[in-house]
Amino acid sequence: MSSGATTAAIIGWREWVALPTLGVHAIKAKIDTGARSSALHAFAVERFEQAGRSMVRFQAHPIQRNDDYVVTAEAALLDEREVRNSGGQAELRPVVETLVQVGGVVWAIELTLTNRDEMGFRLLLGRQAVRRRYLVDPGRSYLQPLPDPLSK
Repeated sequence: MSSGATTAAIIGWREWVALPTLGVHAIKAKIDTGARSSALHAFAVERFEQAGRSMVRFQAHPIQRNDDYVVTAEAALLDEREVRNSGGQAELRPVVETLVQVGGVVWAIELTLTNRDEMGFRLLLGRQAVRRRYLVDPGRSYLQPLPDPLSK
């Protein structure tokens, strides 16, 4: 019986990715198959209505240990979900859909917004984001090329 997994691309436990629709050209992501959902470090989160749609505006520091570089983004609010953080505490988080780019591949993912200021990575890609796309090699890092804007 074949699972088809042998044809999947391999990524390391951390990779450079881009979130092009949010204006994030490069961010180090931790690939965490133990986490169901993906999470982006966000602050100054505000909800608003635009043309009858629920929206969210937020700011992010995509570069670790650099609070001077700030990206401000807006996205449609898909949902608000209760998510357990790494400490086991339940937190109600806004959920948006955005594009993610790993190497030359771009696809849509759901992303929760939360304060990850104390975490080692500003972006966590959970198993739902990478399933059926990649196999994760937990002993290696940065196996995919930099996202296109950085590689030029």
